[in-house]
Amino acid sequence: MARLADYFVLVAFGPHPRGSGEGQGQILQRFPEKDWEDNPFPQGIELFCQPSGWQLCPERNPPTFFVAVLTDINSERHYCACLTFWEPAEPTQEAVCSEDAAGREEEADEGGSGRLSPGTSGPPGQLFAPKTLVLVSRLDHVEVFRNSLGLIYTIHVEGLNVGLETVVGNLLTCIIPLAGGSQRTISLGAGDRQVIQTPLTDSLPISRCSVALLFRQLGITNVLSLFCAALTEHKVLFLSRSYQRLSDACRGLLALLFPLRYSFTYVPILPAQLLEVLSTPTPFIIGVNAAFQAETQELLDVIVADLDGGTVTVPECVHVPPLPEPLQSQTHSVLSMVLDPELELADLAFPPPTTSSSSLKMQDKELRAVFLRLFAQLLQGYRWCLHMVRIHPEPVIRFHKAAFLGQRGLVEDDFLMKVLEGMAFAGFVSERGVPYRPTDLFDELVAHEVARMRADESHPQRVLRHVKELAEQLYKNENPYPAVAMHKVQRPGEASHLRRAPRPFPRLDEGMVQWIVDQATAKMQGAPPAVKAERRTTVPSGPPMTAILERSSGLHGNSARRLEVVRNCISYVFEGKMLEAKKLLPAVLRALKGRAARRCLAQELHLHVQQNRAVLDHQQFDFVVRMMNCCLQDCTSLDEHGIAAALLPLVTAFCRKLSPGVTQFAYSCVQEHVVWSTPQFWEAMFYGDVQTHIRALYLEPAEDRDPSQGWEEPAEEERSALDVASEQRRLWPMLSREKQQELVQKEESTVFSQAIHYANRMSYLLLPLDSSKSRLLRERAGLGDLESASNSLVTSSMAGSVAESYDTESGFEDAETCDVAGAVVRFINRFVDKVCTESGVTSDHLKGLHVMVPDIVQMHIETLEAVHRESKRLPPIQKPKLLRPHLLPGEECVLDGLRVYLLPDGREEGSGGSGGGPAVLPAEGAVFLTTYRVIFTGMPTDPLVGEQVVVRSFPVAALTKEKRISVLTPVDQIPQDGLHLRSCTFQLLKMAFDEEVGSEKAELFRKQLHKLRYPLDIRSTFAFTLGSGHTPGRPPRATKDKGPSLRTLSRNLVKNAKKTMGRQHVTRKKYNPPSYEHRGQPPEDQEDEISVSEELEPGTLTPTSALKPSDRMTMSSLVERACCRDYQRLGLGTLSSSLSRAKSEPFRISPVNRMYAICRSYPGLLIVPQSVQDNALQRVSRCYRQNRFPVVCWRSGRSKAVLLRSGGLHGKGVVGLFKAQNAPSPGQSQTDSSSLEQEKYLQAVVSSMPRYADTSGRNTLSGFSSVHMGGHGKWGSVRASGRSGGLGGDVGSRLAGRDMLGPPQANGAPPDPGFLRPQRAALYIIGDKAQLKGMRPDPLQQWELVSIEVFEARQVKTSFKKLLKACVPGCQAFESGPTSFLRSLEDSEWLTQIHKLLHVSVLVVELLDSGSSVLVSLEDGWDITTQVVSLVQLLSDPFYRTLEGFRLLVEKEWLSFGHRFSHRGAHTLAGQSSGFTPVFLQFLDCVYQVHLQFPMEFEFSPFYLKFLGYHHVSRRFRTFLLDSDYERIEQGLLYEEKGERKGPQACRSVWEYVDRLSKRTPVFYNYMYAPEDTEVLRPYSNVSNLKVWDFYTEETLAQGPPYDWELAQVSPEPPEEERPDGGAPQSRRRVVWPCYDSRPRAQPDAISRLLEELQRLETELGRPPERWKDHWDRVKAAQRLEGRPDGRGTPSSLLVSSVPHHRRSLGVYLQEGPVGSTLSLSLDSDQSSGSTTSGSRQAARRSTSTLYSQFQTAESENRSYEGTLYKKGAFMKPWKARWFVLDKTKHQLRYYDHRMDTECKGVIDLAEVEAVVSGTPTMGAPKTVDEKAFFDVKTTRRVYNFCAQDVPSAQQWVDQIQSCLSDA
Repeated sequence: MARLADYFVLVAFGPHPRGSGEGQGQILQRFPEKDWEDNPFPQGIELFCQPSGWQLCPERNPPTFFVAVLTDINSERHYCACLTFWEPAEPTQEAVCSEDAAGREEEADEGGSGRLSPGTSGPPGQLFAPKTLVLVSRLDHVEVFRNSLGLIYTIHVEGLNVGLETVVGNLLTCIIPLAGGSQRTISLGAGDRQVIQTPLTDSLPISRCSVALLFRQLGITNVLSLFCAALTEHKVLFLSRSYQRLSDACRGLLALLFPLRYSFTYVPILPAQLLEVLSTPTPFIIGVNAAFQAETQELLDVIVADLDGGTVTVPECVHVPPLPEPLQSQTHSVLSMVLDPELELADLAFPPPTTSSSSLKMQDKELRAVFLRLFAQLLQGYRWCLHMVRIHPEPVIRFHKAAFLGQRGLVEDDFLMKVLEGMAFAGFVSERGVPYRPTDLFDELVAHEVARMRADESHPQRVLRHVKELAEQLYKNENPYPAVAMHKVQRPGEASHLRRAPRPFPRLDEGMVQWIVDQATAKMQGAPPAVKAERRTTVPSGPPMTAILERSSGLHGNSARRLEVVRNCISYVFEGKMLEAKKLLPAVLRALKGRAARRCLAQELHLHVQQNRAVLDHQQFDFVVRMMNCCLQDCTSLDEHGIAAALLPLVTAFCRKLSPGVTQFAYSCVQEHVVWSTPQFWEAMFYGDVQTHIRALYLEPAEDRDPSQGWEEPAEEERSALDVASEQRRLWPMLSREKQQELVQKEESTVFSQAIHYANRMSYLLLPLDSSKSRLLRERAGLGDLESASNSLVTSSMAGSVAESYDTESGFEDAETCDVAGAVVRFINRFVDKVCTESGVTSDHLKGLHVMVPDIVQMHIETLEAVHRESKRLPPIQKPKLLRPHLLPGEECVLDGLRVYLLPDGREEGSGGSGGGPAVLPAEGAVFLTTYRVIFTGMPTDPLVGEQVVVRSFPVAALTKEKRISVLTPVDQIPQDGLHLRSCTFQLLKMAFDEEVGSEKAELFRKQLHKLRYPLDIRSTFAFTLGSGHTPGRPPRATKDKGPSLRTLSRNLVKNAKKTMGRQHVTRKKYNPPSYEHRGQPPEDQEDEISVSEELEPGTLTPTSALKPSDRMTMSSLVERACCRDYQRLGLGTLSSSLSRAKSEPFRISPVNRMYAICRSYPGLLIVPQSVQDNALQRVSRCYRQNRFPVVCWRSGRSKAVLLRSGGLHGKGVVGLFKAQNAPSPGQSQTDSSSLEQEKYLQAVVSSMPRYADTSGRNTLSGFSSVHMGGHGKWGSVRASGRSGGLGGDVGSRLAGRDMLGPPQANGAPPDPGFLRPQRAALYIIGDKAQLKGMRPDPLQQWELVSIEVFEARQVKTSFKKLLKACVPGCQAFESGPTSFLRSLEDSEWLTQIHKLLHVSVLVVELLDSGSSVLVSLEDGWDITTQVVSLVQLLSDPFYRTLEGFRLLVEKEWLSFGHRFSHRGAHTLAGQSSGFTPVFLQFLDCVYQVHLQFPMEFEFSPFYLKFLGYHHVSRRFRTFLLDSDYERIEQGLLYEEKGERKGPQACRSVWEYVDRLSKRTPVFYNYMYAPEDTEVLRPYSNVSNLKVWDFYTEETLAQGPPYDWELAQVSPEPPEEERPDGGAPQSRRRVVWPCYDSRPRAQPDAISRLLEELQRLETELGRPPERWKDHWDRVKAAQRLEGRPDGRGTPSSLLVSSVPHHRRSLGVYLQEGPVGSTLSLSLDSDQSSGSTTSGSRQAARRSTSTLYSQFQTAESENRSYEGTLYKKGAFMKPWKARWFVLDKTKHQLRYYDHRMDTECKGVIDLAEVEAVVSGTPTMGAPKTVDEKAFFDVKTTRRVYNFCAQDVPSAQQWVDQIQSCLSDA
């Protein structure tokens, strides 16, 4: 029973103490005046009466009513019902607000005229003051309060004849029951009657209509997000103009949270004076009047719900986690069914007659029922995770949060995680965890209705029915007596507030009220307490929990087969079948990724533990520890799935004897896991164990079970700890005092003993075996950086945050300085403190424990020292011997093998991923560092592929990224330091160092690697050191006579260049060469007679007068360079010994740069227009970046158009060029003159073009008709800037990659060459868009500017990095499969760049082909310019598509014209910061794309491109070192190769190596080479036509990259005697697998195979083997003669089309016929043999028919007789079955390996046969054959022994041969 009202208070308006315009509340009277003992008077009521502040009003407002809620210090809520009415203000009050009054007079006047009667309004300017009646109660009966206060007000206003004192006295003494569904009628003594109903159960909240109203105001989604926000402890603020609405909304939200109680700040109505409360850091639910909305704007972390506007605003910085799916969507749909039942019927054709919707009160209960169901689903099975820590004297209960999350499958769920960590849930556990208490609706629901709820999920109507049933119960709880008598309470009359009140509210007589209260109190004391006994029962636990959503565990769905493997492996281990166990181990380790397999492992291991101890031998111990480590590696720090908990008893059970008295337990080997250092894990484990023991205390001995098996599912009949506790709580009051004491003591000592046990356990798992290794402990405790310590151990961010929070207070932070023991003691003490205080251990015991812990730890350390000492003496596990890699001649080992594991790196093939196949990785072996490469050699750890050898290597120079990582070793699952090395040859070494490799060795490896990768000087690279390794017996200077001249030459060049460079501005600082002056030789005469400044006539340059001897040497050397040979081939000018030039030639070779004085990055000889003098070139060069002025590099043989290249224009050079000339300045500056020179120079270039005529040439491309453009639509609208209109404009934007207008050609094919008409500019200048800005076109329209947007070198670099990551990911992708690869490939934009290059190149080819010349002038002229220029030449000139031509192209355009190989490849320490930019590789990729589309146009194979791609970064050869010819001369590299070599020497040039290799093997040759002599290639360039170059994706783990041919040919198998023990291969099988073996090596193509066979046969016959090329050429020649007996037409076997674009898809297939095999070549072409023109062209050309038609054997038709015969080989050779063919036409007996074989293995010429006689069986002949089936054929050379399958066929063969002989 409780008082209905505690206090009645009268509060009135009073002046503000500081005299401001606002007033303040004053308590006039309060009853009773003394505080109740059990309930003191709440402070601050006057603030809450007028939450918006106390103010006077100009008119009388109607009375208002609302209920505010105050919370006291004990979290008790006080409901303050406030009824406010207005009375005329007293003069003192008015004085306070006199300033307000003046402003409001008029309003009052106007308002007065509209009143009901003039008499009611007060005098003009009258103000009204508020007065409030307040009722304070701890009960929430809003309606009763409203009626009671209304009654008091009515008595006052209406002047009823009732004493107010009596009414107030009765109100304060009214006593009503709290709960239990009773009904009570009360009267306050004014002729009134009210009926109070109490709810059935006190625990269910009373909501009336508040929930329904809340949903009406805000809507489903908003209420759901508020619900989640309140549960996850966010701040929620309600805004409304109505105070009552604010109270209702807050009450509704609280009702939804049931069964959780909100325990933070709860203020439904917050007074304006307290608004600063909103910036409190703690969560809250607060309501504020909407008038103060502006004040709430700057709150950044508050969720604001505007009830009047129906919005909920969640700030950006606040994340409210939603309900876990599928609960979120299910709840949403059920709520919409309740709120809007019409929705389901809205679409029906015949809607049923409208059903009446529920009343608001009923709807309110239905909505609450939905949330009640939601909680039942969320918390289903929560009682199974309660730990009963103590039963007596009071229950102590803990909740095992991790187990709950794990079993519900919601480990990742943010929402539930936050709810379980929140205060509300902690209160829920302590309140509802109690096993013996009254139960309510929620307990029933969660225990008995879960199955029903699961079954109903998919049936909305059944869900709705359940909701309605629950709603009925909730409604009944609030309204137990529906047919209730009506209230009878007097109300004031209509508009009574406007009538002039007879008098102000009177002052009540305190004495009289007090007397009534005292009397009632005296009466109450006499009466017996009417306490209704609570019905307490055992709370049902409900069914065990299930996961919210059955999720399959992905790849590791643990099938029974996997569990079987785990069980078998364990039984093999314990039966001692170690070899069997070893084979299964990799499969087990893979299976242990799945949860079921981990549980299965723990169960199986439990079976092998007897009496808490299992002694194993060393091998068994290793296996068990390995599997345990694997299990624990995926445990998060909370161990949600109980794996660590299940293994904890086992790690202290399994042990091995190291020596007498010294035993090592498994725990010393499984400490490296984050879970052991998480306090939450230990607490949960401790409480679980305590529960088991406490339960055992009270169970009869018969029922007691082995507590170690407690983690199995409890049997049905077994009583849970909660049941036992419930029983004990029921009996507790009946026990005697002594018995009670005894039980309490027993429980306390149980907890105490467990605490000691756990102190031991924790010291076992926290103290490392070697206590000096504090590192392990610190990292494990989450104190080192968590990622490096265990990147695979921490799977969720939660583990990280737990570790962080623990970090700050763990006491390990000073583990560096303190000893490990101290750190562990502190950790254990902290744990002991927490659990013991929570479990009620006495303080004496606790002190005892604190004394004990250091002793326990110290004792354990001593034990460990012995174990550590002994374990060191164990014989090391036999590790496989290290396989030594094969090295190149001259390659030396820098660091010998460090034992490592090579780990899978995200490429699936190697690790047997989704594609299946052998798991070649991870492999165990060693990493070697040599002067040239980083090499890993080893064997797979998977014993099933154990006999293969794994080699992965890359050149040190190719290293692009090196990173330290921490990884788990694949076998033992122990975290180890590792290295992640990525190379630009698309190799990746992800290695974990073996534990025997110390950190010092690993660091040394890194330092040496860095030193080799970035040498200080280029001379320290492998290419230099290789040649100079002086072999004994060879003098250091092999070419002594040649030395001085080279040295002099180099020095002279450098000197002269320096002198000349001094006369101009040097733009590049990087080229300061090392001084060669101080070499001890007299300096030469420094005059340079062809100095740039002198104006010499061309004719005066005669060798005798002008050139010094050293210069002549330079000239002769320069003439032999590649560019010069090429210029002469192209007819671009010759350079005879006299340097005289034919004046008729348009271009000449100028030696102006022979001293590298004008431009250091250009070659010594350049092609310039005949008309330009050398001295002018110096001035022209100043306009261009890096002085790279335009020079000719190629001329078309057909159209005579030339291709020029240069650097981009300097900013200042642009001024004079193509711009309107400004008024000349007094002294013309150098800039202007050089710009004029530049213009003259371009004019000279244009004039040198033979087909350029003054008249017609003016009509540029822009004159081209738009109709024609529209028709072709190929050069889409093109121009980014520059000239407008017409086709000329088009060229530019087509280059700029704009979208095309008009219909684009299918496949992005290039345009027909035919449509370019002669109206065109003579010269197109292709430049950067930025650089050509603001230019004016040439006034005479001889040249045209085409501005394009190109990518820069840094974009190439970025793109390449992404490409590397896509092709060699480095770690497992989140989503495996081709899509993720393609997505990352697209992100890299590499193919887009290739597309742009091809696109631009094809356009330049078009222009050149149509007779216009092109100047490519992009960036500095050495990156993209080089790419474009080289591609254009390759596409236009078939010569460059031969091996020799391609070499020439690379030497000319890339090496001589100064592509910065060293800078782009970051070859030295200086270039380290710039990083690797693969410009040349990109060019090779473009060539590969063209090669793919035109496979018959290239003499070289795709392997040649890969070879160059690999070696341009490998630094094995000197070819691709340094940045220009100038630097190569400076280093003495350029001319040394010409000197005759003494003795064999390592190749220094890549070309020389290619030549040598080509003599031995056709690996660089393309057998499909059959060029069209005049063909200009126009490849498709769309991204869809491009393929990813297999150089990026393929790898050969059998022998490492195949580009060092000497190494690739050596078989990588180690000799038998070196095989590791136990791994000796029984078989010689080979794995042919995409990532393992080179498929071309394992299955060579037909022609390579034939050539190999020829070589083998020649060796067999003892003939010196011929070169493969000779064989090949002979076959081609024979095929040509055979195919064309009359010398015209095409061979019928070849279908060669004249349409160039159809030749791209050449397909070759072998067609098997009944006789032999014919080879057909199919081409996608309509013409069978080409047109007559192409036919005649082919007849005249020797190369068309060079396809392998030697297979088109003429013999195939002449098979007179054929069949199988056994033939005896030559001397000492066995008998073999062969397929013999008797050919009467050719008079031959040929034999083949088998019937389908097309390759004849041998021929017996019948002209040489002397006789055919019967033979006799010799040794090794077929056993089953009759003797008469043998016959011999005698020839002049030897006797052949044959044997047929039977006698008749033998006879037939003899007859056939005889008849053939007789025919002859």
